[in-house]
Amino acid sequence: MQDIIAGILKFQREAYPRRAELFRRLAGDQSPATLFIACSDSRVVPELLTQREPGDLFVIRNAGNIVPGYGQEPGGVSASVEYAVTALGVADIVVCGHSDCGAMTAVACGKDLSGMPAVAGWLRHADCAKAINNAGEHDNPAAKVDAMARENVIAQLANLRTHPSVALALQQGRLRLHGWMYDIASGDVLALDPEQRRFLPLRDCPQTATMLDGDCRQP
Repeated sequence: MQDIIAGILKFQREAYPRRAELFRRLAGDQSPATLFIACSDSRVVPELLTQREPGDLFVIRNAGNIVPGYGQEPGGVSASVEYAVTALGVADIVVCGHSDCGAMTAVACGKDLSGMPAVAGWLRHADCAKAINNAGEHDNPAAKVDAMARENVIAQLANLRTHPSVALALQQGRLRLHGWMYDIASGDVLALDPEQRRFLPLRDCPQTATMLDGDCRQP
């Protein structure tokens, strides 16, 4: 905790003054263009990964980057999705999984979660991905976990489409959905090509390649 307090003091002393005008503009309003749904894993930092400033991303983080399907008793994730799409008018939603995900390891490997009933219940929202992943063939446990993380991104994108706000925005052509996989060790990001249902390097995925300018496409 001492390091966190020291970090706040350093932020106030050094980082804030350099962005004082930005924070003044953000003090009364926000207009993020993207909703970024990521895992709570401490190694995954959406703003660092995307090199965005405060105010650029509306972020949801939870165990396993999960989006429950829309239901009669919406929780915090559903409310945040609805707010981002309806009130903030985000143009893009990214569901970002990652390597070495503890939640996906637990699901893929059938870990005993009897001592964590809330976690076990939450991860039931990945059951569709689990069923598909269990039906596949994997070379080793690590490959099974990696495949599970990818299937989970696809499943959560499907769950997103059950939300009325998302379905309407997609039908009106004012929203795009993206599935990403972040590799912690290499920094690589793969993007889902929905036509081929496979993950490709971000710069090569047809859905994202068209959004990149010449500078971004350089190695």
